[in-house]
Amino acid sequence: MDSAFLGAGIAALGTLGTAIGQGYAAGKAVEAVARNPEAESKIRTTLIVGDAIAETSAIYSLIIAILLIFVAPGQA
Repeated sequence: MDSAFLGAGIAALGTLGTAIGQGYAAGKAVEAVARNPEAESKIRTTLIVGDAIAETSAIYSLIIAILLIFVAPGQA
């Protein structure tokens, strides 16, 4: 049972990369809008789509962590 919680904690670390990536993308979007304010709507749309795609890895990590906690091997 303890190993399931350890595995869930390790799976939750997958969200760290997502957070860093989304922060980097948001920073670059702000720089792009500062350089070209007329393209703000296109940049915003691209940022939202990119963040949604990046967020899927965090959601997968969360699902794996929840499965490890509640459906741990040996709990039959």
